Amino acid sequence: MKLGVYTAILHDKPLREALEIIGSLGLTGAEINAGGFLPTPHLPVDDLLSGAVTAADYLANFDGTGVSIAGLNCNGNPLHPDPEVGPEDAEDLRKAIRVAGLLGVDRVVTMSGLPQAHPGGQWPAWHVNTWDSGYLDSLDYQWDEVAVPFWTEIDALARENGVKVAIEMHPQNLVFNPPTLKRLVEKVGATHVGAEMDPSHLFWQGIDPVAAIEWLGPLVFHAAAKDTRINENCKIYGVLDERFTRIPLSENPTGLGGKHVVNKWPEDSAWDFVAVGRGHDVGFWARFLQALEKVDPNMWVNIEHEDVEFGPIEGLQVAAENLKSANSALVH
Repeated sequence: MKLGVYTAILHDKPLREALEIIGSLGLTGAEINAGGFLPTPHLPVDDLLSGAVTAADYLANFDGTGVSIAGLNCNGNPLHPDPEVGPEDAEDLRKAIRVAGLLGVDRVVTMSGLPQAHPGGQWPAWHVNTWDSGYLDSLDYQWDEVAVPFWTEIDALARENGVKVAIEMHPQNLVFNPPTLKRLVEKVGATHVGAEMDPSHLFWQGIDPVAAIEWLGPLVFHAAAKDTRINENCKIYGVLDERFTRIPLSENPTGLGGKHVVNKWPEDSAWDFVAVGRGHDVGFWARFLQALEKVDPNMWVNIEHEDVEFGPIEGLQVAAENLKSANSALVH
């Protein structure tokens, strides 16, 4: 499999230095942020779209590094009802697809988004375990009146630009597991929308990522390598651990668009994101890569580093060594 890094963890480095770091890890791909929640220091989106920077000029940054573009990333909430968030994230996704087409990149990663519960609502509403019929009424609105029209547009734009959009199955989104991913594709009749297989969010839901790959089959377009450790506290707090607290604005919490910022993770958490191999052993990761290879042997699998126990470079080193060991263990 082709292995790379999602470069958000290296946003403090110039692009060329980030690429050299990736190459030094024995990896060959860089997934570049193109908008959404995070800034785009490694990709001049507007300049490329306007022609102020040509595709050839930008791609010259990769010359001699042994690293190529392994997809663009535009994670955000394009269906958010806050007018300072949803429209901007939606436009970022449109731009990312167009820029990908200009650069000859055929994968854009994003999230499905999450709308309000009903017309006129002001906050996204995530409905799970929908035992009350009112929740199903709300889901009908969220899917049929908000998500399907938007994603029909995005599927057409992706097709026009020769791009496939890979949705990360993420909590607080309409698409958060394999059945909801397949539901979106079927409702839209999509040809260019599928899954980004990030196992980290599946682990804490109790989903087997290998079984999920086999179930989704060719709908898996792209993959991330991020691990999750289930902690002893999960026996008490469960996987739906809501004990997050506010980070003072004086500490500059990561912004999520408009006035929204990231909250502080529970200190005695039920589960944590960890570097590849620290939640599940190399044997699991070999099975994960093997399942992806059966879908598409040319698929990119990019490390996403969110293990707070390691610094950026150290965490990438741990993940890269374990992922490369898993890749070497593949049986052909």
